[in-house]
Amino acid sequence: MIGFVFPGQGTVRVGMGGWLRRDPVGGAILRRADELSPEPISALCARGPLPRLVDTAHAQPAVTACNLAALAVLRARGHKPDVVAGHSVGELSALCAAGVMDVDTAIRLVGARARLMSALPETGGMASVLGLSVERVEQLTELAAAPGEPLVVGLENAADQVVVSGSLAAIERFTTAAGEARKIVALKVSNAFHSPLMAGAVDGWAEAVRSAPLRPPEIPVIPNITAEPTTDLATIVDALIEQLTGRVLWSRTMRELAVAEHCVEVGDSKALSGMLRTEGVRCVSMAAPTALRTLAALVAT
Repeated sequence: MIGFVFPGQGTVRVGMGGWLRRDPVGGAILRRADELSPEPISALCARGPLPRLVDTAHAQPAVTACNLAALAVLRARGHKPDVVAGHSVGELSALCAAGVMDVDTAIRLVGARARLMSALPETGGMASVLGLSVERVEQLTELAAAPGEPLVVGLENAADQVVVSGSLAAIERFTTAAGEARKIVALKVSNAFHSPLMAGAVDGWAEAVRSAPLRPPEIPVIPNITAEPTTDLATIVDALIEQLTGRVLWSRTMRELAVAEHCVEVGDSKALSGMLRTEGVRCVSMAAPTALRTLAALVAT
């Protein structure tokens, strides 16, 4: 059994997708992403500048284009997943891998998602919290939040690595109160993703998702907000919409993926591979072309 996992926008970097652009199959997907995007994304991946690339309007299409290029390369080599999951915006790539949507639909939807989210007022932020349990972080976010200044757990990445998301003022209060945390790092993001501050984009996102040509998945998908494998299209659609403001349950998702003999991080990233290794799951990253040889050897054993 093999699982495919797809990274999210926090993994963007200048130079991403380099070897995928040179691959005939991967390069064709990146060129298609350029054609369907308001502005070419592959050149921005290759050369930056970084502040423009990490802006959510560009980061989401960039990481999705690289994810889909890596997926196409794997498919061309005959590799198919038995279960899929994507981290945050990576869920769109996972749904493409599961047959819920085609490449063009995934590129168009991520473009809509990015535009809707980037159009919101930049009133919030996110911070990674290391060394505290989810329960303790939840307690502290409740204390730090105030009317009009929400703060929530946006992502459960690992047992002791949680991301809080919300008002900048609330994050400042949280940081002061969370003295027992091993480390708190402000993330370089333009807003408070996976928080109530994204509510203004939900209606537009729901309309985009529900009007897209979607099909029931061919294999189980593990949505972020449920962390439970499903093949029910209605559940997948609802979860994809709710994910905009809902919590990413990645630590629970990794436990579900532990049943796989090995996983592949499908994109130009090693972030999810590292997380999965902490759960005892072997994961090959497509960040380098040598991954294809490694994966072929694993499948052959």
